[in-house]
Amino acid sequence: MSRIKEFNLPDLGEGLTEGEILAWLVKVGDVIELNQPIVEVETAKAAVEIPAKWAGQVKSIFHPEGSTVEVGTPIIAIDTDPGAGPLAEEPTPTPSAAALAAVDVAPSEGAVEPGLIGGPAPGGRTAVLVGYGPRSTAAKRRPRKTTGGPVPAQAAPAPAQPVAAAPAVPVARTAPVAPRTAPAANGHGAGALVLAKPPVRKLARDLGVDLTTLTGSGPLGSITREDVHQAADGASTATSTVAATPAATAAAFGADRERRIPVKGVRKLTAENMSASAFTAPHVTEFLTVDVTRAMKALDRLRARREWRDVRVSPLLLVAKAVLLAVQRHPMVNSTWAGDEIVVKEYVNLGIAAATERGLIVPNIKDAGRLSLRELADAMTALVQTAKAGKTSPADMSGGTLTITNVGVFGVDTGTPILPPGESAILAFGAVREMPWVHKGKVKPRQVTTLGLSFDHRIIDGELGSKFLRDIGDFLTDPEAALLAWT
Repeated sequence: MSRIKEFNLPDLGEGLTEGEILAWLVKVGDVIELNQPIVEVETAKAAVEIPAKWAGQVKSIFHPEGSTVEVGTPIIAIDTDPGAGPLAEEPTPTPSAAALAAVDVAPSEGAVEPGLIGGPAPGGRTAVLVGYGPRSTAAKRRPRKTTGGPVPAQAAPAPAQPVAAAPAVPVARTAPVAPRTAPAANGHGAGALVLAKPPVRKLARDLGVDLTTLTGSGPLGSITREDVHQAADGASTATSTVAATPAATAAAFGADRERRIPVKGVRKLTAENMSASAFTAPHVTEFLTVDVTRAMKALDRLRARREWRDVRVSPLLLVAKAVLLAVQRHPMVNSTWAGDEIVVKEYVNLGIAAATERGLIVPNIKDAGRLSLRELADAMTALVQTAKAGKTSPADMSGGTLTITNVGVFGVDTGTPILPPGESAILAFGAVREMPWVHKGKVKPRQVTTLGLSFDHRIIDGELGSKFLRDIGDFLTDPEAALLAWT
């Protein structure tokens, strides 16, 4: 059995199919231990550190930082017995042109995969992170269509050595791949070779760019996305030169002042989820303005207690407690619409929306209804700190049943939040402000906030939503009295 084992990108759960390599935590030549973190990967839900499946010495790194890699794809090769001496050289198999043409392999952007390194991963087993399951289906590759006759065997790139030190150059994981042939164009001749991965070919089709007219800037002359975009921009410029209009002139004038941000990761998943939720669940939003002066004084008394001096105590803690107690009185709020039935949860995985450098994420506190006030405070502190550090795991962001979004930290009074998929209610907690308020028949300055509750009208009607929101408001008006009355 080969000493060199290839480690595949594991299934990170929740149907995720790919991840972006943010940072390699090891380099070629490093001796690593079992379960040592080796790479940080960003999925559409979180950034996670992936541990090593074997101990040994890093022999090859297959993808540079910034690469997007499919689940199940080898990302690193490890020599599991580096003390056994030098590795015997193994011949690299050279498949026939017909065999190459039967498989469509998509290498990293702008890279050609030069050759096998250490053979395929033995056993085909996929590394699984704690809390995640193995991928149930293997990736399928579509048959390749060819034109212009068989691909000459000499067109395949020669095998190359693995990357030795710098992971900035992608290293191959498969046998040499012959590029597709394309129809002749502009002197390229019949059956001209065009080296480009499938996403680049699709981009060219979408933009109306003929790949056979381009000279690739990637390794071995491969055509990259940048090559296609430049060709498309050149065509647009030529067209505008023939017939310039005021609109075209204005567009050209502002082109150098625009910044384009790729939609991926957390932003992409959020957009997809919010769009699906907004056009699936019929949203209703209600608002309630509450005098929280007594709640703020209760927090001050709590902070003064010796056992609470090292605990982060914020108004959000009381809001979370109010929501959990209100759910006990109105359990239907904590449910999911499942088509022909409503699933009422007897547990509350309380989501807390957190703004991070990667975008807005909503990790949740598992079974939050069972926690004491002190345990809830500790759990919320850990949740926020983990999110700010970018270490929230996919498991912590899955399975939420009810969410709170604290827009008040941005000085906003309230909002109309969109339901997270699978949840029936979400509460927006606005800023706490000192405002004139009628208290005991007189206008006095009081601490006031506004709550906004959005809910799924298929499950929660106006009466239930109003009672739930009213109970939260009653708790925040006088927390100590509510605790005595409700518990």
